[in-house]
Amino acid sequence: MLNPIATIGDAQTLAQAIVNTIPEPFVVLDGQLRVLMASRSFYETFKVDPEQIRGSLLYALGDGQWDIPALRLLLETIIPERAAMDGFEVEHDFPNVGPRTMLLNARQVVYDDSSESTILLAFTDITTRRTIEREKEELLKQTEELLRQKQILFQEMQHRVANSLQIIASILLLKARAVTSEETRHHLQDAHQRVMSVAAVQQHLHATDGIDRIEVGSYLSKLCGSLASSMIGDSRPIAIKVVADEGEIESSEAVSVGLIVTELLINAIKYAFPIDKAGAQVVVTYGIEGADWKLTVADNGVGRRTDQAVPTTGGLGTAVVKALAEQLGARIDVVSGDAGMNISITRAPSAPNVALAN
Repeated sequence: MLNPIATIGDAQTLAQAIVNTIPEPFVVLDGQLRVLMASRSFYETFKVDPEQIRGSLLYALGDGQWDIPALRLLLETIIPERAAMDGFEVEHDFPNVGPRTMLLNARQVVYDDSSESTILLAFTDITTRRTIEREKEELLKQTEELLRQKQILFQEMQHRVANSLQIIASILLLKARAVTSEETRHHLQDAHQRVMSVAAVQQHLHATDGIDRIEVGSYLSKLCGSLASSMIGDSRPIAIKVVADEGEIESSEAVSVGLIVTELLINAIKYAFPIDKAGAQVVVTYGIEGADWKLTVADNGVGRRTDQAVPTTGGLGTAVVKALAEQLGARIDVVSGDAGMNISITRAPSAPNVALAN
């Protein structure tokens, strides 16, 4: 079979054809960094005339505008030492093209029967990619700054809410002390206690510093401890115990759970022990099973009585608990007897409608 490449001219023709098939700009340099040949893509990308650059020093192209320090470093220092280099990034305002970011791949070719060598140099334009990356980086910085500002505003809002609740609670307490009607005083004190319960929930959520998910055991323990200190103190022998599975809940859900616990705990402290009882206690239990959970507030007090204001009369406390349970998609079950009262809030896919008795 005859070899179709019979002469040097034929080999050069084939080599030029191969170079022209390369889609990225490509140039072949001799040992003195003069252009031997270049691809059609090179001419089109950099808008140069083939007749004007062939045999020219690479640095002299574009009236010396290709004399790029990074390119000199690659061709005169790195390639002689390593013979090859991939992904060498160069940013330059190329003549007739404008600012571009190029990745250069270079190979030095050394011949067995000659002291001469050539360098193959390929260009990949990554200007658009780098622009997108910089835009993403800038967008990320802006997003982080917005989140920082949001966090500052959130903390400021929490601070103002806490102050406002304290002011409202103080006013209610002052009014309760000033009125002569026992019934009015009772309602004002009840309103004061509920404002304080909201403040307690808000205070414990504020301690999480805006975290989206909250460890439920620690949250309920701190909340119940705070309520016990404010309502029981050392005057009454009632123990408050919290038993919770390890797990986290959304901060938005924690608000509703905290308010339910607060309301039920207030009711238990108020009504379960009309007289001091040895071993009196209220147990708050939170059990988790997958996406479902069950909250229970149980006391060992007198149980439901006919003269009890909450929950049998459907007072404000009952309405609050019902509304919050409905919001959570949970049901309410009440068991009461001589051993005390047990109120459970259960959220499960099969949970029926809220069933808290009036």
